[in-house]
Amino acid sequence: MNSQRSNVLFAWLLLLPALLYVLAIVAWPLVATINLSFTDAALKKTVNWVGWDNYVKIFHAGFSTIIVRTFVWTFFSVLFKMIIGTCGALLLSVALPGRTIFRVLTLMPWIVPMAIGIFMWGWMYNGQFGMISGLLQRFGLVDGPVAFLAYGSTAFWATIMTDVWIGTPMVTFYFLAAIQSISKDLYEAAWVDGASRFYRFRRITLPLMVPAILTMSMISLISTFNSFDIIWILTHGGPSGETTTMIIDTYRTAIGSYKYGEGSARAVLVAICLGIFCFFYFRVINRLTAADSK
Repeated sequence: MNSQRSNVLFAWLLLLPALLYVLAIVAWPLVATINLSFTDAALKKTVNWVGWDNYVKIFHAGFSTIIVRTFVWTFFSVLFKMIIGTCGALLLSVALPGRTIFRVLTLMPWIVPMAIGIFMWGWMYNGQFGMISGLLQRFGLVDGPVAFLAYGSTAFWATIMTDVWIGTPMVTFYFLAAIQSISKDLYEAAWVDGASRFYRFRRITLPLMVPAILTMSMISLISTFNSFDIIWILTHGGPSGETTTMIIDTYRTAIGSYKYGEGSARAVLVAICLGIFCFFYFRVINRLTAADSK
């Protein structure tokens, strides 16, 4: 009995540094933010308790439109990453000469510092001397310069494409690792039975990649939902707020306008949305695990 207690105590001692880290870095800031969201904290102002007023103000200020825009922005960005990453992983898994070179080139968007990559895309989107506008004019697809970041609809999709360019390498190599972990015997048996390449992908590769796809979708979703740098550097949330997401609006309110209470309420809503995503993700993963164990 004493030996068992000693083992339990030793286990808690091993976990103590991680617990202290979680309490200091995650739990305490989260509790402080939630508490601040119920106050009218602002720059050079006495802090008063206002209850749910900050949350009421959020939806009266048209925040629901920003929430919808954030979900749409996240959905298409993650969708494109998953599709392109899957295709890229399949291509990089093929045994061809120079495969290592292609793998290194695929990593380039991830190797380049994010700010530099975003600025590069900003120059490419420029209507007067940007490469994209120039190519469209040269091929006769447009009559004149196209300033992609000057109009809401084009700016919205331009930020998505930039995020896809930056995030796809990680997705590609994660899926590549998942594909390479699949037993070659399964493919050989299917090939002997006369299965086509598409059939092998649909019946072997794709089903066995489901856990990896779900995990990477969740990681990419959280990263994209919280994305700040791309939109802020390219458009600052403009034009006319057409690229303003929940994170951008939270930053503008809390840091730009010094309304810390209202900004904290927005941050809490972001955390709730991500918490809901994680809840459904773990439910799906648990169901898959339970199905595999039967």
